[in-house]
Amino acid sequence: MRREYLLRNLRAAYARLWVRIKGGNREPHWLIAEMVIPVITLSAYVYLYKMVHAPPEYAGFVIIGGTMMAFWANILWNMSAQFYWEKETGNLEVYLVAPISRMAILLGMAIGGFVNTALRAVAIFIAGVLIFQVPIALNDPLAALLIFFLTIGSLYALGMMFSSLFMLYGREAWHTANLLQEPIQFLSGTYYPTTSQVVPHLVQLLASLVPLTFGLDGIRRVVILGQGISEVWVNIIALVIFTAILLPLARLALRFMENLGKKEGRLTLRWQ
Repeated sequence: MRREYLLRNLRAAYARLWVRIKGGNREPHWLIAEMVIPVITLSAYVYLYKMVHAPPEYAGFVIIGGTMMAFWANILWNMSAQFYWEKETGNLEVYLVAPISRMAILLGMAIGGFVNTALRAVAIFIAGVLIFQVPIALNDPLAALLIFFLTIGSLYALGMMFSSLFMLYGREAWHTANLLQEPIQFLSGTYYPTTSQVVPHLVQLLASLVPLTFGLDGIRRVVILGQGISEVWVNIIALVIFTAILLPLARLALRFMENLGKKEGRLTLRWQ
């Protein structure tokens, strides 16, 4: 029984993965727009740093930040909000009666969204490096990959936890996500380093509550500044802790919100 349950959940995850990849790439002009528009946004920050004669590595910080923000946007809208959209279209009831784990559905969404976003993020990174001549000093590729995947894991765990809020509260949680988008960019230092020379200690303390902060800082230090795993071990430990905490919390939150929604009848649309 346990083996059958596992296989059933893997099939469900694969189904959601395939739909996400197929649907996200069915229109070529979407791909072009999602690759070109972020580069235009990044160019404003790059030229601003050049105008104020900032160190050349700041342009690299902007490119890394813009690349990772593609993943944050995918987590916020295409994963956290997915249960809200499913409820709007009437598909959520199918998920709730299916003999599968909700985490399997979210896992498929996460992997499919990661593949789609990775294609766009790589294009943004390559275009940014080539256009703006960003200095790269990557001496430890394994450290860069380790921090990157730990960052993605912690962010998708956070997205799974947010999805429970979207599932129950719908449009209210949607507005909350809109409200959090800019503060997260500010706290995580998307377009600037979060060092004590740049931001106050209080902001750094608040930023430490966001896994993206440690991920961005670690990737920048490895890829742009040429540091190794011995210099970014704090970032690695922090990301491991975030993932270890957020995954169980996501499971508990989904179960709690689903049970609460069933009791209050708030998991389906009510037509007047």
